[in-house]
Amino acid sequence: MALSVKIESFEGPLDLLLHLIDRNKFNIFDIPIVEITAQYMEYLSSMEARDLNVMSEFLVMAATLLEIKAKMLLPAEVDEEGEEIDPREELVQKLLEYKMYKYMSYELRDRLSMSGKALYKGATIPEEVAAYEAPVDLQELVGDLTLKRLDQIFQTLMRRQAEKIDPIRSRFGRIEQEEVSLDEKMVSVRAYAAVNPRFLFSALLEGQRSRVQMIVTFLAVLELMKTGELTVVQEHPFDDMIIAAQM
Repeated sequence: MALSVKIESFEGPLDLLLHLIDRNKFNIFDIPIVEITAQYMEYLSSMEARDLNVMSEFLVMAATLLEIKAKMLLPAEVDEEGEEIDPREELVQKLLEYKMYKYMSYELRDRLSMSGKALYKGATIPEEVAAYEAPVDLQELVGDLTLKRLDQIFQTLMRRQAEKIDPIRSRFGRIEQEEVSLDEKMVSVRAYAAVNPRFLFSALLEGQRSRVQMIVTFLAVLELMKTGELTVVQEHPFDDMIIAAQM
């Protein structure tokens, strides 16, 4: 009875060499070239492929192995620094690169297989649901933050900002600080409200010349709201505030 031998197929000579190294558990950085060449030639003699293109690649590698084997029998060559040149170095580098690309192909194949199991569904949200905006409860948003407390926080922040100013360097140049009095601004807002009993907050700010003027104007409105001289209404969140005089 004839012995049946199954010959594995490999993608190329490097694939065959890696298989032989893994099967024999050789160190890829210290390949026993004599033994690996013998096993490689034994595989070539049992190949059933007759494709010249395929066979030529394996034969070129066989010639390379025989060349390396012959060099290792000769006295070792040295480089410019006096170190011995390993005839196997170039082959080892090619094997490492091939092994890296081979494992990368396995990773890509697995990811492709997993992506084929994923299903995606387009957005089907009704327009009325997508356009819905949750109502804002201003009382809950503000909480226990009263106008007085808001004024105190603002004043504290302003004092901290003033403390950051260098008292020496701030005198250099011709920079002049604009003096704005809260009491004077309250008088100005009262005069504006007397002429315009109902006005927009943005209209009140149009006549202010600087950021400081706008801030103090805002504080003046808060103070007049606290005293009940002004009332503020905002129909929708982030809309302009409507101010009405109660004088």
